[in-house]
Amino acid sequence: MIGVTVLGSTGSIGISTLDVLARHPDRFQVIALTANKDVDGLFDQCKRFMPQFAVMADEASATRLSQRLRDAGIKIEVLSGVEGLEYVAALDSVVYVMAAIVGAAGLLPALAAARSGKKILLANKEALVVAGALFMREASLGGAEILPIDSEHNAVFQCMPANFNQGLDQVGVSQILLTASGGPFRQLTLDQLKGVTPDQACAHPNWDMGRKISVDSATMMNKGLEVIEACWLFDTEPDRVKVVLHPQSVIHSMVAYTDGSVLAQLGNPDMRTPIAHALAWPERITSGVKPLNLFEVARLDFEEPDFTRFACLRLAYEAIKTGGTAPAILNAANEVAVASFLEGGIAFTEISEVIDSVLDSLSSGQADELDQLLAVDLESRRLAEQIVQNRV
Repeated sequence: MIGVTVLGSTGSIGISTLDVLARHPDRFQVIALTANKDVDGLFDQCKRFMPQFAVMADEASATRLSQRLRDAGIKIEVLSGVEGLEYVAALDSVVYVMAAIVGAAGLLPALAAARSGKKILLANKEALVVAGALFMREASLGGAEILPIDSEHNAVFQCMPANFNQGLDQVGVSQILLTASGGPFRQLTLDQLKGVTPDQACAHPNWDMGRKISVDSATMMNKGLEVIEACWLFDTEPDRVKVVLHPQSVIHSMVAYTDGSVLAQLGNPDMRTPIAHALAWPERITSGVKPLNLFEVARLDFEEPDFTRFACLRLAYEAIKTGGTAPAILNAANEVAVASFLEGGIAFTEISEVIDSVLDSLSSGQADELDQLLAVDLESRRLAEQIVQNRV
């Protein structure tokens, strides 16, 4: 039995992970489940999977969960806070850690898994966006194995030669092609984008995601963050990573080779596919995903991204090219701006404007140590909040 910790088990990725794990009860054992404040969701998951540990990031929620479990006669150790998350990410009995906590809050437990030499199913973007150099260094020192869960990076991983870590030039890779649906607004004008509501931004045409990630997809910041991730995962420069709009979301990404070949990974848009791939790699297991019917798909379209309409994508490219703490500044400002948009504080088009203002105001510095990165993250959030307040 292979022990698994699921960080962020009540979110969309966590739920999909548990669906795959439940299909293979003779192979995997859920050791720990974690959530932020969703007591009801984690309680239901605890009843079904009976983990040894349950962690609530919010201490008050942990108290409520502990009481509910006692009332139900369920003996599960309940932990809380960052310390609890780090603890279950580093348990000796755990082999796989699904890192699916959204936002910078997922950085510390992901680092704990890296330092403990786990097989990390990496769905948390911020581990690489905020702390790419640090995270990759700690993973190398700890002997951890990083298996990408984002559908795009997992697709690239599947299309890469097994020895890609020798260097892309050495293995004949010329370009990484990250596909993007373009979200629900890829054909709207800038004037039309100004009136977009939170509910419209969260109605993704192809994927079922949380509200924050759905907004990132609509602004294409999600794709910008994926460009930054790809640079770290595959040890390459941003000029070699190209974004391709593909509204059908059937081709999840591609790898171009120096001989003119392009390898693509196709499938229905369902996160259980990359999750099952990572859990079994280098083997294959069933995921519960409906097989792709190419006759139903019928056509595949591709477009160049418009950097004027999708200013967030442009800002992400600029941040990774600048390097240092610039991606951390970008990420923190985006989280604040998206939260304000979802609360009705700023307009959809102001998300990129807030991020741009923060990047212009803060200089990029060294990004080698955790304390530096956390300080930059905090400073960026404070500045973004000030800028948002001035716009309200």
